[in-house]
Amino acid sequence: MDREFQIFVKPAGSTCNLRCSYCYYLGKRHLYPETISPRMTEEILEKYIISHIEASTDKVIMFSWHGGEPTLAGIDFFKEAVRLQKKHLPAGYKIINGIQTNGTLLDDTWCSFLSDENFIAGISIDGPQEFHDRYRLIAAGGSTFSQVMRGYELLKKYSITSEILCVLNSHNTGHPLTVYDFFKRLGAEYITFLPLVEQRTDASSGVSAASVDPIDYGNFLIKVFDEWTTKDIGKISIQIFEEVARTAFWQEHTLCIFKVRCGGVPVVEHNGDFYSCDH
Repeated sequence: MDREFQIFVKPAGSTCNLRCSYCYYLGKRHLYPETISPRMTEEILEKYIISHIEASTDKVIMFSWHGGEPTLAGIDFFKEAVRLQKKHLPAGYKIINGIQTNGTLLDDTWCSFLSDENFIAGISIDGPQEFHDRYRLIAAGGSTFSQVMRGYELLKKYSITSEILCVLNSHNTGHPLTVYDFFKRLGAEYITFLPLVEQRTDASSGVSAASVDPIDYGNFLIKVFDEWTTKDIGKISIQIFEEVARTAFWQEHTLCIFKVRCGGVPVVEHNGDFYSCDH
């Protein structure tokens, strides 16, 4: 029986070199207050890889490395992960690795490795600098835009398949074509738009001022959809539009929020703890 799932692995836990104001995972560090710099051990890594392969029912097995910022686990960690995957992979099976990164720590050494091992990379960019730097900042509050752009250009230089993840918030949703045209100029082939909905941090109910307004979110998608259907179908893949198309073709959704049952995207933390979702 097929049992499709995707696991978000957190090799460095919630540790991150940025302090994006809307990040929902930085707070998970309070789950492990005794651990200053978490990193998955080789023993746990191997146990996880064996379990993941054994649980898979498809011939193509996907590993998804997340954070925090997963590159903080170090390149040697990922070299060991690939070695262990090859060690335990049954004949006739194939492994695909995906890594979700903020892009700021990527260099030629990293990208050469990711390219050689056929990694797919997701990189977080919220649009042009005025939008990106609104919430995606370093710990001291400075800009991250130039570092992220350098990382993205390195992914392109090494021909690494990359997907742009753009968080839609109250600031950038009013500029749909500005954001979309910027990604097109970057040569984006895969784009995911993620609506920001976060609770207020004070005692009052409701969502934060940074959260995307539902009407603005809908208008953003309409404007981008019209542009996409006119000029870019077959050239750019946009996740939310493909999910909608699945309904028309009686296909099962791949995005967890549209599935009848959740729980198909669990999390393995740096110490082996297992959660049903990274929220």
